[in-house]
Amino acid sequence: MSSPSEILARPLRYLKGVGPRRAADLERAGLATVEDLLCRFPIRYEDRGHFRPVAALQPGQAASIAVEVVSCGLRGTRRPGFKIFEALVRDDTGHARAIWLNQPFLRDVIAKGQRLVLFGALEWRAGSLQLTNPQYEIVRREDEAAAEPGEEDTVHTGRIVPIYEKAGTLTPKMQRALVHRALLELAEAVAAGGTLDDPLPADVRRRRALPDRLAALHAVHFPDAGADVAALNRFRDSGQVRLVFEEFFLFQIGLVFRRREMDAERKPRQVAIDDRVRQSALTVLPFRLTGDQKQALGEIVRDMQRPQPMNRLLQGDVGSGKTIVALLAALVAMENGLQVAFMAPTEILADQHYISIRRLLEPSRFRVALLTGATQAKKRRELYAELAGGSVHLVVGTHALVQDPLSFHELGLVVIDEQHRFGVLQRAGLRAKGLHPDVLVMTATPIPRTLALTTYGDLDVSTLRESPPGRRPIKTVVKRDSRRDDIYGFVRRELDKGRQAYVIYPLVEESSKVDLKAATEMADHLAQEVFPEYRVMLLHGRMKPDAKDRVMGAFARGECHVLVSTTVVEVGVDVANASVMIVEHAERFGLAQLHQLRGRVGRGPYQSYCVLLYQLPLGVQGRARLKALAETTDGFVIAERDLELRGPGDFFGTRQSGVPTLRVGDLLRDHEIMEDARREAVACLDRPEHAGALATWVRRAWEQRFGLVGVG
Repeated sequence: MSSPSEILARPLRYLKGVGPRRAADLERAGLATVEDLLCRFPIRYEDRGHFRPVAALQPGQAASIAVEVVSCGLRGTRRPGFKIFEALVRDDTGHARAIWLNQPFLRDVIAKGQRLVLFGALEWRAGSLQLTNPQYEIVRREDEAAAEPGEEDTVHTGRIVPIYEKAGTLTPKMQRALVHRALLELAEAVAAGGTLDDPLPADVRRRRALPDRLAALHAVHFPDAGADVAALNRFRDSGQVRLVFEEFFLFQIGLVFRRREMDAERKPRQVAIDDRVRQSALTVLPFRLTGDQKQALGEIVRDMQRPQPMNRLLQGDVGSGKTIVALLAALVAMENGLQVAFMAPTEILADQHYISIRRLLEPSRFRVALLTGATQAKKRRELYAELAGGSVHLVVGTHALVQDPLSFHELGLVVIDEQHRFGVLQRAGLRAKGLHPDVLVMTATPIPRTLALTTYGDLDVSTLRESPPGRRPIKTVVKRDSRRDDIYGFVRRELDKGRQAYVIYPLVEESSKVDLKAATEMADHLAQEVFPEYRVMLLHGRMKPDAKDRVMGAFARGECHVLVSTTVVEVGVDVANASVMIVEHAERFGLAQLHQLRGRVGRGPYQSYCVLLYQLPLGVQGRARLKALAETTDGFVIAERDLELRGPGDFFGTRQSGVPTLRVGDLLRDHEIMEDARREAVACLDRPEHAGALATWVRRAWEQRFGLVGVG
């Protein structure tokens, strides 16, 4: 007989009842092994030992009902090709209707006389109770054979039943049978004397009153009759909490262990602060720092003076002055004979940083250079030689900074702006250009605390909330696009005062050609018919770099009055005279993206405005995003709201962002468990009897398990 560990590690295609086709469906759902299957939580639970009677149902409620199909069939509608499958169902207390919109295949699935379990929200329609697009499951009659060999009736009805998200052709019922078999085999292996490894130390389980791993797996998938269904559906049953805690605990062990490894590194040279360095900073400083900027700079400089390399996140809302803090840190490094690399995610942002940094450093003796994909070959070779020789002190660039054969004379500080836009390996590549350099990561997307414990759990965090003096809060309004003429009149009044305006168009991959055409037509329309006396220019990501530079340069110098652009201006573009931001089709943008776009105005002394134009129909999420943006300009509040609306998987946009791949934990729902897990992880690594085994697990499996690598 296989051991419990061998069973958990077994590929799913070898589990009885799976086979190649089902294995492929499961793999597409991210399930490769038996352990993956058992660590996939049901999405909800139904108490099929106590169904609600139809007669007791109320409109507006979501409920599970056990019914028999009285009649069913397909009917057409006025829309060509759009059909409705309708079923009249009943139990001993009454009748209800169930309809499925545009799912004609159901006529081959649901038939008269079948017993169904339906789940959905009820409403009154045409004098009767109706469920629209309910989830359904066919339940066999007592005189019918089991659909799956070896399947037990008690798995699917007469108890609290787990409901799984469909995986390809695998229905919840099929998955339930597979999970039941896997758990049965696992229990038999343990009963025969096998040991199921438990990554949670026994003292942690006792302290947290958590069940062992096998009991937790059983409780999650096939709860006892006395289990609290409401707690199960809130994912707060003890078995669920145990498995979520285990996942978070192991993840935090990896983060803490990685942080301690980094703290064990030693820089070849620490920086020193003296009057010469302080005077140098005062020479380039264009204004007085805010209290937050002073505190953040103090934290950064203290880190730079330590023997260990700095790993710090500088997060601040749009316009909070992160760049000047990073520049002062760079000045400290350069005054100590070290070089600085400043990496930005786009050429436009790199150009913007280069222009502002070069201007601020003009009074100093330090040379600044720019390196992007657009840098010509001859200039690139010269720059490589100057960086290797040490005659260039600070280089601003894009991912071109991580490419070989670029090398530095003595790289001491790496600044990475909008770091979530870089792949993990790109960030690691830049760090590898120096010998344990200090690393300062910046983001204008404030990180909700929940994600800070995961994505940035190995970094110290400095936060800027204050705006620099003289900035006024941006006024935000949400308008239907039928009010466009009123908005244009308002923009004209701002232009007449000498201000400038942005008009932003979405550019989404699926329809980029259509959107780009729309943006181009909008620019022509505004130039010829709406603002003929002003200069209107177009900027988009498909333009060649020199063309982009010309447009942005004209806008920055005030030669262009209205800039029609796609979201290439989302981050970093800084034109103090621009006072109006109009976002077309605002319902198509994410909340954080809208906030970033809004942050392009309000960067000077003038009152600034953001106008969000939307088209009907406006969905629930779109309405919630626009409402949230109109209610607050606080990026930290918006970040929390954005996380709630989108979920952690989408908050940064890509898997490369560093958000962990979690099987059972949810960063929003389970954030308190994450904090408990971090405390326990730190305590365990401080105890020799736990530290060795846990460190071995991290080295072997952390990257594979969570989709992350061991670099900050």
